[in-house]
Amino acid sequence: MGFVFGMVMGIVVGLAIIVVFIRSEKSRSIQRSQLATTVAAFARMTVEDSRTILPPQFYPSWVVFSKSQKLNWLNSHLTKIWPYVNEAASELIKTSVEPILEQYRPFILYSLKFSKLTLGTVAPQFTGVSIIEDGGEGVTLELEMNWDGNPSIVLDIKTLIGVALPVQVKDIGFTGIFRLIFKPLVDEFPGFGAVSYSLRQKRKLDFTLKVIGGDMSTVPGLSNAIEGAIRDAVEDSITWPVRKVVPILPGDYSDLELKPVGVLEVKLVQAKDLTNKDIIGKSDPYAVLFVRPIRDRTKTSNTINNDLNPIWNEHFEFIVEDVSTQHLTVKVYDSEGLGMSDLIGCAHIRLSELQPGKVKDVWLKLVKDLEFQRDNKNRGKVHLELLYYPFGMENSFTNPFAPNYSMTSLEKVLKGSSNGIESTQKKREAIIRGILSVTVISGEDLPATDFMGKSDPFVVLTLKKAGTKNQTRVRF
Repeated sequence: MGFVFGMVMGIVVGLAIIVVFIRSEKSRSIQRSQLATTVAAFARMTVEDSRTILPPQFYPSWVVFSKSQKLNWLNSHLTKIWPYVNEAASELIKTSVEPILEQYRPFILYSLKFSKLTLGTVAPQFTGVSIIEDGGEGVTLELEMNWDGNPSIVLDIKTLIGVALPVQVKDIGFTGIFRLIFKPLVDEFPGFGAVSYSLRQKRKLDFTLKVIGGDMSTVPGLSNAIEGAIRDAVEDSITWPVRKVVPILPGDYSDLELKPVGVLEVKLVQAKDLTNKDIIGKSDPYAVLFVRPIRDRTKTSNTINNDLNPIWNEHFEFIVEDVSTQHLTVKVYDSEGLGMSDLIGCAHIRLSELQPGKVKDVWLKLVKDLEFQRDNKNRGKVHLELLYYPFGMENSFTNPFAPNYSMTSLEKVLKGSSNGIESTQKKREAIIRGILSVTVISGEDLPATDFMGKSDPFVVLTLKKAGTKNQTRVRF
C-alpha cells in the first residue's frame, strides 16, 4: 500500500514539476521577446526621443547620441603608413592640381607651376565618421578631417614683367568633411560599381605665402592674386557638388558626374538699416551673390553711394547642380574705392526651401559670419525675390522674371496705377534713391571782375527740387 502511494505521489510531483518548467520557459520566452523589442526601440531612439521621455531637469548634459563615430583606430594606422602615403600622393596631387592652378592663373602672372610638393611628416587626423544611406542605391561615408600639416610646397611663378619668384606655401591649416559615395551597389565583389569623392564642406583653409629669399611686396597685389587662385582651384575642383568618380567595376557611370539640373533667378531688390562703416558720411554698399563661390559664377551688384537703405532692383541668374545641398549666399560690402572693401554682413538661404516654379519673396537678416553666428548686433537686412526651376520646366509656367514681367514687388508699388490711400502710403515708404555725380573740370574765357583785371572764381551747383547746394573751392 505504501509503495502504491509513493508511486502515485512521485508521478504527481513529476507532472507538477514538468508543468512548472514549461510555464517558466514560456514566461522567459515572453520576457526575452519583450526585452528584444525594448532593445530594438532603444537602438532607434534619437536625442529628441530621449528628451521627450526625460524632462529637461533630469536630462544629463553629458549624454549625447552622436551620429559621428570616433576613428582612433584609423588615425593610428594612418600615422604608421603616412610616409608611404606621402610619397605616393604627392606626385599624384602635383600632376592633377597643376593644370587647375594654370586655369585660375592670375592675369599678372605668365606661369604658375609647382617646383616642389610633398605633404610633410604630419598625417591628417580624422575626428569622426558618419554613414548616410541612399535609398538602397548607394552608401555615403562622410569623414571629418583636421590637418595642421608641415608640407613643403614651392610654387615657381613668373610675372608678365619677367620677374621669377619661388613662392613657398606655409602654415597650412585645414578643417573639413570629405564625402565618399559607394554607388551603385551590385551583387559582385566588392559590392559597389564606383566610388566618388568630394570635399563636402570646407570649414577652414588657412595658409601663408612667402617668397624664398625675397619680399612678396615687390610685386603689388601678388599675394592676394595667388591666394585667390589657390582658393578658387580648391573650390572648383573638388568642393561639393563637384565630385571625382573612380570606376571599380566596368560600366557606364556618367550619371554620377556633376550635371546642371536647373536655374536660380534672383532679384536683388534692396537692403535696409545697414551698419555704417564710414566715419564721415555713410557706407557705399554693394552686394556679392553666389551659389558656388568661384569667379565666373559670382555676381556683383552696382554700388549705391552714401546710402544705408540702398535700392538695387537687379536681376541675376545662377546654374544649380544640387538643389538638396546648395544655397544662395549674399554678402553686402562697403566699397572703399581702390582699397579693400569692408564686409557689412552676409546671409544665405537653402535652395531646398524653394518651390520649383514659384517666386519666394524673403527678407534675410545680415550676420557677421555664416559659420559662427555668435553676435546679436543688428547689421541690417536684404530683400530678395527668388525663383528656381529645373531644366525642362521653362515652358510649363509663366516666368515672372522674364523681360515682360520683370518688376519686383518694390517696382510694382512704384509703378502701380492705383490712386488709393493705401497705394500712396506704400509709395511713400518705397523711396527711390540715386546719386547724381558731377565733376567740375575747368572754366574758360571768364570775364574779369576784379580791379586788377582778374577773378577768383568758384562754382555753385544747386539741385533745384531738393534745394541742396554744393560749392567748389575758390581758385585764386
